[in-house]
Amino acid sequence: MPAHVSARSRRAHGFTLVEMSVVLVIVALLIGAVSVGRDVYRSAQAERFGSDFVQAWVLAYDRYVAGTGGVPGDDFDNPTGYVNASSGNFLCGNELLNALLQRGIEVPAGRGEGLGDRYVAQDSHGQPHEVRVCFGNVSWAEPYGAVGSYSARARNVMRLRGLTPELANQLDQRIDGRVDARHGRLREIDQQASTSAQPAIWSRQETDGLNGGSNDPDAQVAEVHAYLRMDQ
Repeated sequence: MPAHVSARSRRAHGFTLVEMSVVLVIVALLIGAVSVGRDVYRSAQAERFGSDFVQAWVLAYDRYVAGTGGVPGDDFDNPTGYVNASSGNFLCGNELLNALLQRGIEVPAGRGEGLGDRYVAQDSHGQPHEVRVCFGNVSWAEPYGAVGSYSARARNVMRLRGLTPELANQLDQRIDGRVDARHGRLREIDQQASTSAQPAIWSRQETDGLNGGSNDPDAQVAEVHAYLRMDQ
């Protein structure tokens, strides 16, 4: 049989097991590289959110306190020590921005001019979420009297609405060194005054959908809301 006929005959049988194995290994490596790249991107995004937005607002608040001797929105003639002079009454939007600007405090960049209280982050599906910041005073559980015993105190906080679960977990790890929605300086709203000594996970997961359902790759993921304690 001619050599060229024999070669065509061998090629007609398709890939060998070795060739198929090599192809599968290459595909697996490519998928892994894409997954790692996506994780690195989201981690970098969380780092930027923490430094460019959350930390920027912490510094703006601290500059206000250092420069005025009071907290934003309080009555300087009859100070209470509470943001907006009362508990549960939050300072948000233009009212917050103007309170800082009137005292010569630079407002974080946020989304742009007049939108310094907002930040847009992407979830794991690539969908956008707008995080908004406010300041206020809430009841806050702290250790008191004995190990495992807690008592509530009034504390000034930054409120962060619109966090993705992934962003909340990464921010919690960055601020407190662990993920716990009930304890530490960053807590989920409705957990901040809990007197339970048991840790808690964040109430929503990245697989939860914003409007119900789960695991829809095209839908926005669920959001959680948090308080960051400002008083040291």
